[in-house]
Amino acid sequence: MIKTIIFDLGGVLVPFDFKRAYARMELLCPYGVAEIPARLRTTDLVHRYETGQIPTPEFIEQLTGVLELRVTQDEFRELWSCIFLPGTLVPESLLASLKLNYRMLLLSNTNELHFSLVERNYPLLRHFDEFVLSHQVGAAKPSARIYEAALERAGCRPEECFFTDDLLPFVEGARRAGINAVQFQSADQLEADLRARGIVW
Repeated sequence: MIKTIIFDLGGVLVPFDFKRAYARMELLCPYGVAEIPARLRTTDLVHRYETGQIPTPEFIEQLTGVLELRVTQDEFRELWSCIFLPGTLVPESLLASLKLNYRMLLLSNTNELHFSLVERNYPLLRHFDEFVLSHQVGAAKPSARIYEAALERAGCRPEECFFTDDLLPFVEGARRAGINAVQFQSADQLEADLRARGIVW
């Protein structure tokens, strides 16, 4: 029997598109939209930030240096967080109803800048009992450590947890931890997967 329901954030609850940030960065640095992510991939900067290894001011300083961005720290904060789109991918009413019968956790690879913006702008987060965030845990999906942290917060056995994520490697990481996990594709598909497991709302 499922006791805890665990949701990913970006691509499951909240829509986002990194190209929005890259398009704006292109106007402020010597690199094109395609070059920006390629240049970032030559460093481990984003991963280090998302696993809490560097503080926000240092991240901004290093990233603006890598991309030669001509922006202030405040301008970068706004630029970095423009990736989020209005609306949600699942109805808030579903989360509110699930909350009546189950413990609700959020499990996300994210960073301080992004999560602070999401927390301010997406009221549906109020339906979660706890947030398990990579930059606070010090590990990112699909590392076993972050699933272990989620299970500790869940307070029940792995098989009593249901998890959904839009990225298959992260779903597979959860399954290796013994969690009942499915890949998110749409709200309708998610509701069917919940019903198949006897989850009611």
